[in-house]
Amino acid sequence: MDLKPLIALLAIVNPIGAVPFFISFTHGFSREERRRTLRVSAFTAFVVIAVSALAGLQIIEFFGISIASFQVGGGTLLLIGALQMLNARQAGSSSDDVSEGESRAGAGDNIAVVPLTIPLLTGPATISTMVIYAERSPHWWQLGTLVLYGVVVGLAVYLCFAASERIARVLGRTGINVMTRLMGLILAAMAVEIMADGLIKLFPVLATGLAR
Repeated sequence: MDLKPLIALLAIVNPIGAVPFFISFTHGFSREERRRTLRVSAFTAFVVIAVSALAGLQIIEFFGISIASFQVGGGTLLLIGALQMLNARQAGSSSDDVSEGESRAGAGDNIAVVPLTIPLLTGPATISTMVIYAERSPHWWQLGTLVLYGVVVGLAVYLCFAASERIARVLGRTGINVMTRLMGLILAAMAVEIMADGLIKLFPVLATGLAR
């Protein structure tokens, strides 16, 4: 069994590094809302990896979408989340006239999928990695192994996010507010890097201009 895909996935997804973002995005949620968010996030991470392994190449070819386009779109989503964090707003919050319970539940699900899982955890790098390894896996059992690795990554995400409550208690409200803005700044920088890399791939002339 080749463990290289699993090692690459864990390094790229980096669930431990995403814990501060999970704390910031779910700040103010109840325990049950936070648990639901981490469950949805872990399951979504698995689904993205599994679908990328089984049908990623076909989907990209069908829609004529490049990895560079994923990078630009994913970077944009990250930047939106970063701006909300810099303004100390809950990512995915809405001012629509709906009941508070429905609004919070919807926000939790939205945050779990975008931007927490896509593209923060499983972005273009994860998708492209799975597509590459899927091309090298002609047998069905090899593709099944890639899907199994997706289960392992999903469990890793779940366990890391489940421990976030203890981290939040240690930091306190002031620490959370400071961390929210700091992580927002870091996330904004990451978003710009992802978008810039995608734009250079889409428009190589930009790289020539920067070189000058």
